[in-house]
Amino acid sequence: MEKIVLGLPKGSLNNVSRGNTHQLFVDAGYEVRGYEPGQESYEITIANDPEIRAFLTRPQSAPVELNRQMLDIAIIGEDWVKEESIANKEESIRKIGDLDYGQTRLIVAAPHEAPYQSLTDFFKKNDKRETPILCFTEYPNLTRKHFMNNQGYKEVFGESVPLVQIRGLINGSNSQVQIINSDGATEVYIAKGADLIVDNTQTGTSLKKAGLKELETIMKSSAGLYAGPSCTGGKMDKARMIFEQLFGAVKARKYFDVKFNISNKTVKEVKNFLLSNDFCSDEPTVVEGNSFSQVNVLIPKTKFPEMLKGVKGYGASAIVRENVKQYVK
Repeated sequence: MEKIVLGLPKGSLNNVSRGNTHQLFVDAGYEVRGYEPGQESYEITIANDPEIRAFLTRPQSAPVELNRQMLDIAIIGEDWVKEESIANKEESIRKIGDLDYGQTRLIVAAPHEAPYQSLTDFFKKNDKRETPILCFTEYPNLTRKHFMNNQGYKEVFGESVPLVQIRGLINGSNSQVQIINSDGATEVYIAKGADLIVDNTQTGTSLKKAGLKELETIMKSSAGLYAGPSCTGGKMDKARMIFEQLFGAVKARKYFDVKFNISNKTVKEVKNFLLSNDFCSDEPTVVEGNSFSQVNVLIPKTKFPEMLKGVKGYGASAIVRENVKQYVK
């Protein structure tokens, strides 16, 4: 099969405190070289899967590279996919599946002391100003769409299109509302005199430290595996296999593998207890000995304390709890 070309994210999605995509691939059973957080190479080797050719890519660039068929698949946040695809009548980038990490929200923020509590309120209270409204963001397309759908914007500016500037390129008829590409470190533009920013945030803590307040959320986003137009046929089959392995590693993080010994006299009661309370994935594995049996269950981490208390009540001993690397159902 022709190699499938995979884009792996640079930046926060390969950060040990947020996403660590490298560790996700390792947990999924891939031997990844040249992608350790902080030590990434632009061409990455997946030693035990010769059908994958991997490259480091900026999340902002990955959707562009997918659409131009430079990549077949990529791990990126949905916010960047929407930013690239918003001008396309037909979405050419398809989500293979969500990977349940890198959660963030794209929000509109203003100075903390500003006298408005929503974007609608902002536009209404700035309808008479003479100087342009300045908004800095890495998401000019999403920002412009959101502004034009806002009731306050419609009341003040009607159907006019906000001006967007990306370096020397300028587009849009309404120069009174200017959306300017920030290229990162967006929150500092408020201190420099911007009226608004549109940026992504996980908890809102960094915004508060920068003296900002949220006005509203544009969208929620998380990391997923996405396919471009070139991912068809055998490549799509391969992409789905990659996703299944990755998602198995994601799902495994929510489970414990638990083993314990129980008297043969009570093993039937314990098994019924585990099944009736959904303390196992399918059913317990029981290995019977002369006087004791070993019971093995795969249990959601959230249910472990309750299960532990229950089996201890039945006299369980030699209880061992281990993390799970991969869980493919």
